[in-house]
Amino acid sequence: MQYLLMLYADESGWGRMSPAEQQAGMAAYTAYTAALSKAGALVGSNRLQDSDTATTVRLVDGKPLVQDGPYAEAREQIGGYYLIEAPDLDAALAWAARCPGAGHGTIEVRPVWEK
Repeated sequence: MQYLLMLYADESGWGRMSPAEQQAGMAAYTAYTAALSKAGALVGSNRLQDSDTATTVRLVDGKPLVQDGPYAEAREQIGGYYLIEAPDLDAALAWAARCPGAGHGTIEVRPVWEK
């Protein structure tokens, strides 16, 4: 079964880190991604641009209403994701706990509807 691991964090935190801390953070994510790949669990992943680049769309009276900015104001923003293959929720949660983002933010784990 596939699970989406959504990584939430305070996106301003990266800019407050020293170059050495940023390099260590990138190395941690590189190692995590490699472990997922080696285990055959990685389906896809990507980092997202900051929330101030977001655009939201909703229908109002049948017409699209397009607005700049994220859908909800929050202290933490979604900064990236991993789409993984795992045998069950417990395995997906174990992968989420290993994600470097769990140490400085929140990892939301959500099953993907099967076709």
